[in-house]
Amino acid sequence: MKVGIYTLGCKVNSYESEYVASLFKEKNYEISDFNDICDIYIINTCTVTNQSDSKSRKIIREAIRRNSEAIIVAMGCFVESNKDKLPEGIDIIIGNKDKSKVVELVEEYLENKTPINILSDDLGLDFEDMEINSFGSKTRAFVKIQDGCENYCTYCIIPSVRGKCRSKDKDKVIEEVTNLVNNGYKEIVLTGIHTGHYGVDLDTSFADLLKELVKIPNLYRLRISSIETTELNDEVLDVLKNSNIICNHLHVPLQAGSNEILKLMNRKYDMDYFINKIEEIRSIRPDIAISTDIIVGFPGETEELFQETLNNSRRIGFSKIHVFPYSVRNNTPAAKFKNQVDGNIKKDRVKRLISLSEELEEEYMKKFISKKLDVLIERYEDGYSIGHTSNFLLVKINKEYKQEDIVETEIIKVEYPYVIGK
Repeated sequence: MKVGIYTLGCKVNSYESEYVASLFKEKNYEISDFNDICDIYIINTCTVTNQSDSKSRKIIREAIRRNSEAIIVAMGCFVESNKDKLPEGIDIIIGNKDKSKVVELVEEYLENKTPINILSDDLGLDFEDMEINSFGSKTRAFVKIQDGCENYCTYCIIPSVRGKCRSKDKDKVIEEVTNLVNNGYKEIVLTGIHTGHYGVDLDTSFADLLKELVKIPNLYRLRISSIETTELNDEVLDVLKNSNIICNHLHVPLQAGSNEILKLMNRKYDMDYFINKIEEIRSIRPDIAISTDIIVGFPGETEELFQETLNNSRRIGFSKIHVFPYSVRNNTPAAKFKNQVDGNIKKDRVKRLISLSEELEEEYMKKFISKKLDVLIERYEDGYSIGHTSNFLLVKINKEYKQEDIVETEIIKVEYPYVIGK
């Protein structure tokens, strides 16, 4: 039987979908393109914004239309947050608990033809163990080390659909990363809903885990998918300082460049703290890439406060800004805030901040002209080998190399969004 899997949202979802695919392969199902006529469709959904909800709903309906006889499985965050408003035609509903049971649930449905719904208000206090030995491309693999979040930012629904923080056993993480490296993966990306909070439920910490992982033989790069500024403590920075295995890139969400908005968001820092922390990181790694997330149009954001975000973003000098218009999420405190920002104003601010991001990206890229950097080759297309550096520059080289090759490359010019190397 053919299985098509569609993944929306974050790197955690990508990891979980890869694990689900491995379960079906073990039972001799054929993993096919989601756009093919499949016997089973798995949609791993997202609910972080209204747009995510709309797309999740759309993809489910597309699968139902493509093959009305197929088994439709919807799982994940959109399912958790829309328990009573799911599209008709879903045969198996799984939230963020028990995704590892998807194959047995499909086989139960094949036998009984009875719809299955295993949503539960109890998301579980234990980490749901998953382990992969391969991951899509042959250069970079994600490893999920943590789930859940307890930050309770006022705009965010994720704590209610992912549950409390829980971590994967440290020895199991080390074993999984070791196996992936032994299977040829040069770069491992640590992922979680609140990655830097790893270990709060265990007798360990994120820094302790990093110290062990960088010792793994033949691991070329270890990348941290995202980490809060408050979790970049002295122990984590010490690993960053002493191991070049950790990538020269950190994604540190800012969310707003104004103290007034940060307070309304219930973020755990102010601008002085954030800027001082970035300066501390750069004292250790002067050329490090710092990317970020920023939400624009949060309730109460005036033009003056938005200007603070623009000014502080420029002052910090991010290597890239991922820009999101504020999206009202029901059952979050911010949904009830007064002074909601008009949609057209949000669109304008998104454009202006993206424009600044592109300007800052080019400024960062130009710093590396005439410098030599190692590029991990990911693909060859249109006469160019393409890959990323440790600091996440996307490089095109006018020569053919194999996937997985590591090529010392001189950066000669910027052709946004690429840098050209030789």
